[in-house]
Amino acid sequence: MHTDEVLELTGEKNAHMPGAVSRRKFLGAAAAGATGLAAARALGAQEKAADHKPPAQKPADIKTNIDSVRNIPRTKDSMPGRYPGRVIKIATPGASVEGKINAARAAEAVNRGMAELTGETDPAKSWRQFVSPSDIIGLKINPIGRNLLSTKPEVVDAIIAGLVSAGVPKSNIVIWDRRHFQMIEAGFTPERFPGIGLLGTEMKGPNGDFYDEKGEMWAKDNIDRQAPFYSADVEMKYNKNTLPMMLNEGRESYFTKIVTQKLTKIINVPIFKNAGTTVTLCLKNLSYGSISNTSRLHAIWTKSVAEPCAFPVLRDKVVLNIVDGLQACYDGGPGANPKFIYDANLMLFGTDPVAVDLIGHELMTQERIGRGIQQFEDKARREFLDIAAALGLGTAKREAVILKELSLA
Repeated sequence: MHTDEVLELTGEKNAHMPGAVSRRKFLGAAAAGATGLAAARALGAQEKAADHKPPAQKPADIKTNIDSVRNIPRTKDSMPGRYPGRVIKIATPGASVEGKINAARAAEAVNRGMAELTGETDPAKSWRQFVSPSDIIGLKINPIGRNLLSTKPEVVDAIIAGLVSAGVPKSNIVIWDRRHFQMIEAGFTPERFPGIGLLGTEMKGPNGDFYDEKGEMWAKDNIDRQAPFYSADVEMKYNKNTLPMMLNEGRESYFTKIVTQKLTKIINVPIFKNAGTTVTLCLKNLSYGSISNTSRLHAIWTKSVAEPCAFPVLRDKVVLNIVDGLQACYDGGPGANPKFIYDANLMLFGTDPVAVDLIGHELMTQERIGRGIQQFEDKARREFLDIAAALGLGTAKREAVILKELSLA
């Protein structure tokens, strides 16, 4: 275990950082162990079942508290950001060959995408459009597929290099996700990313269990019960294995303190993968990655993917979305099944998460039709884009999206 290193990065050593937390909080464990893996599999099965089980009510009839945040004033950084409706697609031939990543090609793709998005040929200037050296920047990865299909460390390397070129110290950069042990399994370790913070909300403690000696969840203080929360009139009971990872039951979903207290800017780095006949890219990586008590929310999937992103802790902090599509999954998602994983060799860039997800949905539909998995677009599964657009988070009309497609030589 590398608990001490995680503690050092997230505890007293970074006490100067906004929202610095104590040693008990954000402990994490460097490896899941048998118990953690069993819990993860149980949770995955539970979420997959929830995603395919028809809700007792129509999602539109299940009430949420989204109206509580509709009129909160926006900032200059609020979604859809500096480039609404603009998406850059970079084809990256050779960057991934049977899952083996060419780091130089990945870095070239990141630099090219940022230049095309911002119009800046100097990488440092392109990154400075979104961040400053004083920001505490969180890179939201997706490690749900662990070593099979997750955000590639080589892509994150390139992003970190860009931030450092813009004057951001490594001590101000955090890689984070909902489940710390999945990050470790996907290769995001202290040894791999020295000097970079590694944070997860749901975790095991130093004793290798989800509970401490008093029977309390190690992660219970990692959700912010004082900040505005997302609520929905739908509930689910969790078993002992999955409850510690969910952190709470009931009708409330609390945001992690990572987004409410620690970070000032967020760069979203999802992977290109399907969820049935659509995708889970920018919006879901943010919403389900930031709140607790999510399995029940699959009953209102179209709402719950979009609505949490309208809360200021996400809406006003997420300044950039970079989709890692070097490897992708065209079926069997949102988890990872080896027979459906392929070298997609593409990346998407944009500040508008709705527009990026729309292009991702379009590309995934084309891929699935081409492989004979489906015959036509499932328009019902893209309703979450319209909901997000109605909340002012971005552009959901294809004719309003400007897509620029390029390829590495």
